[in-house]
Amino acid sequence: MNLKKRFHIAVLSPIIFLAVLLSTAPAFPYPVEFIDSQGNKITINDRPSQVVSLVPSITEIIFKIGAGDAVKAITYHDTYPSEAATKEIIGGFFSPSLKTIEAMRPDVIFYSHFHKQVKDKFGHGKCHLVNLETDSMADSYKNIRILGRIFNKEDEAKKVIEKIKNELQIITKKVARIPQPKRKRVIRLMGRDEVMTPGDDSFQNERIRAAGGIPPEFGKKGYIVVITKEEWMNFNPQVIYGCGNDRETARKFFDRPGWKDVDAVKNGNIFYFPCNLTCRASTNTGYFVSWLSSRIYTDEFSNKEDQVLEEKIFKSRKLEFDLDYINDVRISYSHIHDFPNKTLIIDFNEPLSVVSTLEGERKGIESVGNHYSPPPCWGIDHKSGLSGVRQRVYQVIGKSEETASFLFTGADMDNLIVKRQKFRDMEIYALVTAGVKSNAVRMSKDEGRFYEPGTINIILLPNMKLTPRAMTRAVISATEAKTAALQDLDIRSAYSSLYNQATGTGTDNIIVIQGTGIQIENAGGHSKLGELIAKAVYAGVQEAVYKQNGIINRRNVFHRLKDRKINIYGLVSEAKCDCIYKKSGLGGGIEEILLDPRYAGFIEASFAISDNYERGLICDLSGYKLWCNNVAEEIAGKKIAQLSGIVETDRKPVVLRMALNALLNGLCFSK
Repeated sequence: MNLKKRFHIAVLSPIIFLAVLLSTAPAFPYPVEFIDSQGNKITINDRPSQVVSLVPSITEIIFKIGAGDAVKAITYHDTYPSEAATKEIIGGFFSPSLKTIEAMRPDVIFYSHFHKQVKDKFGHGKCHLVNLETDSMADSYKNIRILGRIFNKEDEAKKVIEKIKNELQIITKKVARIPQPKRKRVIRLMGRDEVMTPGDDSFQNERIRAAGGIPPEFGKKGYIVVITKEEWMNFNPQVIYGCGNDRETARKFFDRPGWKDVDAVKNGNIFYFPCNLTCRASTNTGYFVSWLSSRIYTDEFSNKEDQVLEEKIFKSRKLEFDLDYINDVRISYSHIHDFPNKTLIIDFNEPLSVVSTLEGERKGIESVGNHYSPPPCWGIDHKSGLSGVRQRVYQVIGKSEETASFLFTGADMDNLIVKRQKFRDMEIYALVTAGVKSNAVRMSKDEGRFYEPGTINIILLPNMKLTPRAMTRAVISATEAKTAALQDLDIRSAYSSLYNQATGTGTDNIIVIQGTGIQIENAGGHSKLGELIAKAVYAGVQEAVYKQNGIINRRNVFHRLKDRKINIYGLVSEAKCDCIYKKSGLGGGIEEILLDPRYAGFIEASFAISDNYERGLICDLSGYKLWCNNVAEEIAGKKIAQLSGIVETDRKPVVLRMALNALLNGLCFSK
């Protein structure tokens, strides 16, 4: 090749390569232009990287489309998904801290029409203020698309919308088989001092219709409206639902004449769902409508002949384990009752013995596993019982009751945690799923009542052969480690959260596999195997709780108050004071104070003191009383002769009552 030809190739090759690269690369997506819900034309020139989201439904979408890295701060109401637990808190939804937001130097703030102060403060600077209201399900789709464009995640946004619509389509097909005369009247319960419900034009009533229910039409529009006893009785709901915060309204009104004299109350058809599902039209709309519809029509959805989808495995995901007796490990995805179920399946090379806290000792077992039933299946599963659930699941995944031993859970199998511990030639795998929101209990304190899905399930796979003695002892080692993990996270009992840490949930189970190889006689606390089991289980439980529930040990004080069912605005509404600081400002004042690490630390320390005082480990509170006085005076900026009993309720432990009184007194005397 001559020199001239070589020169041309050398010069042209980079140019040709660049041309090919540019022709195959996607067009640069910025600037992005759109009209927000306030009618403002907004232009975003670059992908946001310093985002403050004051709207939980918007936060949820941003994370769902894979742009959570851009979110720097949120309100303490943003609890979904689990990654939200790692973000900075700027206060509550109604009174976010303007000072904290300003310190973040955000490039975008997502706000709502409630946030007038935010708009006034930041509406004329370099920061983009974006209002994306959700008054209908169509609005939620539009918002997902806009956010996909803002964060250059349009494909991900399309997939989220497709998933929601597919879930809704399944429900549409299922309820289409229910005759119109058998459709049920359904109402969303809201309010505190009055019974309230969403207005006729709300997305909540739209979701009731999507679930196949008949919502009320009171001729009232708006996010939330007051209803009279006569309107309530005339509608005569057959199903009532709310979120956890609405239980107080039910307790207050459903034993009163008129309010109690409707079909739903008389028949006990009152259901509660997580607030992040009931109160938001966001990425989980299809999921919530499926769950609601299944609760409304549990009997109808239980009929196998009326199902829309074939019950079978439609995909599997393989997991790798380096154990001689393991043939295959996978998570299989199937449709059961038309809803997506997920099953961990572990197949052995030869039959083995296992010890299961659900089934006892089993011999000749060829497969073990852990099956996840999603919330829309829970009501149906309760009807059929454990035996019926087991039989149906085994039929779908191709297993036999004679040779299989499985656990069953309400914790998502995609949140499965696998932990491995090794010492020389000895190793152990702990496979853990954990959900602690609905039925965490403290054994010896809480009353045994009924079954609710939640569940910490643990499967132990050793690389050596455990004797029956070692297998049963392993159960104790794993249980003690599980409880230690919950205590170190300060997981509260779902039934007595103000007073008690949880020791587990009411439906925990463990399977210990016999294993093969060198025989091991002991798996107790003084043995090496017991140590390895405990370490694997402890780490597995803590990580599984984070993935399922978004709970970490260093969570902020607002979440720890919610763990104890202490609502800041509920606290203010029960406050007995005539202080200058009006009640309407007390809630925001408390939120602002608790953003200060000094006062957050005071409340967090009070949690520990309260628990120990209630157990009798602390007997004298005179020193703590002085601390409370000092905190109140520091907040007030002056001496306080005598702290008032603003929080008088006997339902709160004495230490927490003192701590909360200190904050409220400080605020009341500060004006």
